[in-house]
Amino acid sequence: MEESDHKKLGRELDLFTFSDTIGKGLPLFTPKGSVIRRELERFIVDEEIRRDYLHVYTPDIAKLDLYKKSGHYPHYKDSMYAPIEIDDEQFMLRPMTCPHHFELFLRKPVSYREMPMRIAELAQLYRYEQSGELMGLQRVRTFCLADAHIICASEEQAVEEISNALDLIEYVTSVFGLKLDTDYRYRLSLGDRKNTEKYYKNDAAWEKGEDLLRVLMQKRGSKFEEASDEAAFYGPKIDIQMKNVNGKEDTAFTVQYDFCMPERFDLSYIGTDGEKHRAFVVHRSSIGAIERIMAFLIEKYAGAFPLWLSPVQVRVLPVSEKHAEYAKEIVNALKNESVRVDIDDANESLGKKIRAGKQEKIPYLLVVGDAEVEAKTVSVESRDEGKLAAMPLADFTVRVSEEIKTRK
Repeated sequence: MEESDHKKLGRELDLFTFSDTIGKGLPLFTPKGSVIRRELERFIVDEEIRRDYLHVYTPDIAKLDLYKKSGHYPHYKDSMYAPIEIDDEQFMLRPMTCPHHFELFLRKPVSYREMPMRIAELAQLYRYEQSGELMGLQRVRTFCLADAHIICASEEQAVEEISNALDLIEYVTSVFGLKLDTDYRYRLSLGDRKNTEKYYKNDAAWEKGEDLLRVLMQKRGSKFEEASDEAAFYGPKIDIQMKNVNGKEDTAFTVQYDFCMPERFDLSYIGTDGEKHRAFVVHRSSIGAIERIMAFLIEKYAGAFPLWLSPVQVRVLPVSEKHAEYAKEIVNALKNESVRVDIDDANESLGKKIRAGKQEKIPYLLVVGDAEVEAKTVSVESRDEGKLAAMPLADFTVRVSEEIKTRK
């Protein structure tokens, strides 16, 4: 399976790189890799906004006191970077966004009518991974998480939101062509009552939280396995597990039930009685870390991305210099329709140009010669369907636009 390894394909298709001068585990996305990343980010933000998420921006750095308040420090300090001293205060690069989102929630009183409040962000996070653990885009030291914190008015509302988050995850995976129990599986990750160093101490809350998630998964009819000592320090979670081509399993997405933070941050809302009531919190990532899902998708598609994700969607191949003008007209027309298109006008044989396009796994190659110039058509070579009949450019444009829009 080495041919499909995302590290090898990432290099061959020029999607991302690393630099020892910049530092281990800190990926650099090339223009082509950035296209894939941007499409994934646009897709998930648009989809979440459709589902009533409130997208926000919060800083990548905060005072150490914030993480002491949340409990990430000391529970999580081995995965955090060392404090930065500024003006006699200590700051940290953030390893997660939850405390930032809670502070945002606390800016004004919230009514029960505004609940559940779904606060979401594409957040750049920083976590220390040991050198031996780093692996391509799958394990890095900085990553962009499609993160959200759903603040709920009741336990029932929290359970419903967990189910809605799983619906969103199943929709996202279906768009990618991933199948449940084939490409990914569910794991119910439980705590360990004895390990009070690793987990927040509240046995009754742990029992209740784990049981809520177990019953929900059973009601949904989902297959899942249970794993002890895999929970977050503040509560149990449902993890979506995926394997890479080398058989190593990682958590791709996660939905977590949190009974700890509402207390620590005094997260409350004004109820129907006009009094303050304790809120409930769900943490979830819908598409996971952009870097990690990119690694999985590079391997899943073996670099042959569906049209909507392909860095170059169409390449125009003029047979010779005399066809270059018409080829450029085609490029401009497709660009005006927001199609990612380029031109191979190198002084090479057509056969060589076609081979290069196929090696780069470009979905559509448009050949332009005498016949096409005369008839104002394009000859289409599809990566997935082979040679198609020559067609007017307008017909081809409708075809690709529809394929991009529907994310086939």
